[in-house]
Amino acid sequence: MESRYVPTQGGDELLSVAAAGPPEAQAIAEQLRAAGPWLEVVAGIDSVVVRFDAVACDAAEASRRIEAALAGGIRQLPVDGELLEIPVVYGGDYGPDLEQACRTLGLSADEFVAMHTGSEHHVDMIGFTPGFAYVGGLDKSLRLPRRTHPRQHVPAGSVGIADGRTGLYSLPGPGGWTLVGRTPFRLFEAEADNPFPIRAGMRIRFKAIAPEQWPA
Repeated sequence: MESRYVPTQGGDELLSVAAAGPPEAQAIAEQLRAAGPWLEVVAGIDSVVVRFDAVACDAAEASRRIEAALAGGIRQLPVDGELLEIPVVYGGDYGPDLEQACRTLGLSADEFVAMHTGSEHHVDMIGFTPGFAYVGGLDKSLRLPRRTHPRQHVPAGSVGIADGRTGLYSLPGPGGWTLVGRTPFRLFEAEADNPFPIRAGMRIRFKAIAPEQWPA
């Protein structure tokens, strides 16, 4: 049976498979990881990138193996993942862009927070920097573009919005998302077996907390 998932080459050791969205991308990635000795399989928003050993097989052979693994279609899309509650201090020094974001959106800070915490979100993918979570499900009324001038330094734990998603900064570094808050939840735990506790497919609920509730 011919697969509709036909890889395209993205480099000497890279092939890409298009997906209909994050759940399908995650399902394709899991199916490919189980089917072949790939160097790496990374699920994105609407594609899966496979890095193969170009010494062991050329791109044509790697492509045939991918098509064969997916020839019968995706066996099972991921079910609803683990629900994780993320506490957030909104505004002030924790969310320096919240005030401007509210002016742009025509909302009060309380309205913004109520909308951001009032629905369930889902982790579409991990990327950009190690552990950075792209979280889908942002209310359409909160949609804003990225900042025109990215910051050189964004603290770890920062919560930003851009292009219809919420971004969670697991590590400090540069970034261009609109920062609306920060979480004390440890997005990076160096001593843990899995240093990055947030995974693609997880469900997320944000919970507003006061600055004095920030752990000492």
